[in-house]
Amino acid sequence: MPKTPDVFLLLGLCLFGAADALYKQWIPDTNYENKTNWDKGSVPCGNDIVQFSAQRKVSVYVETVHSVQEMRLPVDGEFILPSGGGFTVSNGGDPGCGAGVTAQFKDAESLQWFNPALWQAAESLDDLEKGRFLFSVHEESVPCQYDNVLFRAGSSFRVDTTSNQPSVPVQSVSILGKKFSSSSEFTHYLGSHSGRLQFHGTSSPSVGASGCSDASGCDCGNSANHNRICGTVTCAPMSCKKPLYPTGHCCDVCGAIVTIQYSSGFNFESYRNRLQHLFLGLPSYQSIQLGMSKVLKSQYFLGVIPRAAAAEIQIVLLDGESGPVAEALARDILKDIQAQGSNLGITGAEFQASSGATSGDGAGDNAGVVVGAVFGVLIVVIGLPLLGVLFRRGVIKMPTMPTISIPSLSSLRRSQEEIGDFTDHGFENPIFDKPTMMPEVPGIYGTEAANSISLTPSGVHFVNPAYDENETSIDFPA
Repeated sequence: MPKTPDVFLLLGLCLFGAADALYKQWIPDTNYENKTNWDKGSVPCGNDIVQFSAQRKVSVYVETVHSVQEMRLPVDGEFILPSGGGFTVSNGGDPGCGAGVTAQFKDAESLQWFNPALWQAAESLDDLEKGRFLFSVHEESVPCQYDNVLFRAGSSFRVDTTSNQPSVPVQSVSILGKKFSSSSEFTHYLGSHSGRLQFHGTSSPSVGASGCSDASGCDCGNSANHNRICGTVTCAPMSCKKPLYPTGHCCDVCGAIVTIQYSSGFNFESYRNRLQHLFLGLPSYQSIQLGMSKVLKSQYFLGVIPRAAAAEIQIVLLDGESGPVAEALARDILKDIQAQGSNLGITGAEFQASSGATSGDGAGDNAGVVVGAVFGVLIVVIGLPLLGVLFRRGVIKMPTMPTISIPSLSSLRRSQEEIGDFTDHGFENPIFDKPTMMPEVPGIYGTEAANSISLTPSGVHFVNPAYDENETSIDFPA
């Protein structure tokens, strides 16, 4: 971690002030000189026939003079011709143009406002001009409600602003070098011929939204169009052990996510600049993409009962690989928070990485046991008195037990008298109960055998003739 004097950093951060809106610039254009706007991949020349789709609306910016052999125009369209822009008609005698072809201007009808790939974001106009762009989750890659939208000066465009809401609010819109921040003025422009050719769809952009007045940052406001945004995104397969899914993003990522809890002293822009100057300037972290946003995270009491969502700061770190560099930066950010968090208005922080590591490694098990024990005590302390109150008020009732009738001693005596003197003699044994039925086998069931069987108060006693000499006997209790 760099050893930069903390006093110097804190003093520098105070100069940035409150949170400012970002600048989001539309990338595509409908300029005549842009070769990507032509099906042949090149700008038409003097021997070519230029063709625009007859039924498509288009606004084309023409910066210089062009020579063509023939031009087929749409029913509804316009050419924006600044000083020095225009056309001349040739007779096909352009020696550097070849035999000549029919060049078709590409259709821009499908370009959508809510496509993250069609925008660039920067903190300032200077950063925008110098190509110092910011990385953001997909929801915040398109203009947020507090952002300034720019369509490049010296260009025209056509964009579909269809939204899941009636309007698409932003702070301001700049077109052809003119900035619109007044709602009435911009509405008038949208109703003009150029406005109708440049913007189309079921919703209209609106300007005049006040800037973010919360120093801790503001919600982007694009969550209502999350599915629409993600419908334009193609997600690449991830090779890391445990891909992460940041809030507001459309795809899994490999890297790390730092989540920060903050107090009233936290300043969003100041902290983002701190991270950029303190870490991203280091050679080891220059490959890192850092996206920082304020998100609303659902909260649950005891992990089950939903309650009001809480705002957190989410920092997404990507390194373009499996995430080891991003994980190292996440650990350095947490070390910095441990050292300076109280001065920055940060009350807590944690991270998770696509390697499976978290900020709780080494202490997570003990923390889980403590949290589980606390919840268990809370359930006992709160649950038992609550059950008592509900029982006293009759909300909870004890279940009715079935009635069991136990006979009295007198009834038992009467029943015994009715039954009489009953002695259980067991079952009949034909050998002992009816000796006459025995077969006449001498020595076994004769007189000696009968004399060897006797009934005594202790039971039935007989002598086993097989063991006659030892007088072995077996007693069967009565």
